[in-house]
Amino acid sequence: MAAISFPLEEIYQLIKSVMLSNGCDEPNAVALADIMTRAERDGSHSHGLFRVPGYVKALRSGKVDGKAKPKVEKITPAIIKVNGHGCFAPIAQSVGLPALVEATKEIGIGALTLTGIHHFAALWPETEYLADNGLVGIACTAYMPSVAPAGSKTALFGTNPISFAWPRPGGTPIVYDMATASMALGDVQIALRDGRKVPEGTGLNAKGEPSTDPAEIIKGVLLPFGGYKGSAISLMVELLAAGLTGEQFSYEAKENDNGDGGPPRGGEIVLSMSPDIIAGSEWQQHVEKFANKMSAMEGVRLPGARRHKNRLDIGTRKIDSALLKTIRELGTSNT
Repeated sequence: MAAISFPLEEIYQLIKSVMLSNGCDEPNAVALADIMTRAERDGSHSHGLFRVPGYVKALRSGKVDGKAKPKVEKITPAIIKVNGHGCFAPIAQSVGLPALVEATKEIGIGALTLTGIHHFAALWPETEYLADNGLVGIACTAYMPSVAPAGSKTALFGTNPISFAWPRPGGTPIVYDMATASMALGDVQIALRDGRKVPEGTGLNAKGEPSTDPAEIIKGVLLPFGGYKGSAISLMVELLAAGLTGEQFSYEAKENDNGDGGPPRGGEIVLSMSPDIIAGSEWQQHVEKFANKMSAMEGVRLPGARRHKNRLDIGTRKIDSALLKTIRELGTSNT
């Protein structure tokens, strides 16, 4: 892979300008530029600039409204609903998450449902936002079928990521964001771009045979991680992100998508809990003993530690030169 060193501020400005050139208003463009720049900053390349062409496809086809204004509705004191009216998820999250924090700090537990959105970003920003506000966070979203349930060779689930974050006041939170597929589809696509094989167990080719070739897996199907266990968690994500929000299951998202290559419409659920209210004032000291014991074990790293270490580096990031050329071209022509 030929790469170019690119400053984070220039990454942000490039993304913002491309989004403005392709139909976004200022708030939507800022939300997208922020989320993708943070992904590049933290080393999550499959959710950074790599996503820009997909966002642009969805804007140009008219599937996504780049000027949408999400509406926040308080269903009960603990349940917040955001109707995105066809927006990309980051702008809906930017108005929904503060309302969720406020409700959770008052009641102790809360739920945020986001509907009418197109989720195409990393999932950890939502839960880390909650952890930075002293709350425990869980978030999940579905996508389009790319993963076969355990025992099947036919896709039904999305890669169905789930994220969890636990607050550590005065320090960085414990946070993870993982696909319930054996590998996130974006990582498979990057492996294909870079000419790399993927681990055994990642997926099957179009004939239903195991393969380590990302090109063949993309034509076939991904597998859930951990066999039946990962499949059960992926099922849970479908039910939470679609069944509990009233939005589309992965198979419905595909049936109703226009096939432009951008993200389909779907739902997301974010759950939050206040350890101050639920556990009491001694929770932090108790949890820190556990976290310190775990992190002191040889070979163990607390989830999120590598990402938080990466963000301390404010220098340039290595960006695929062909991808950078494509993105710059997307900003100069919207036809």
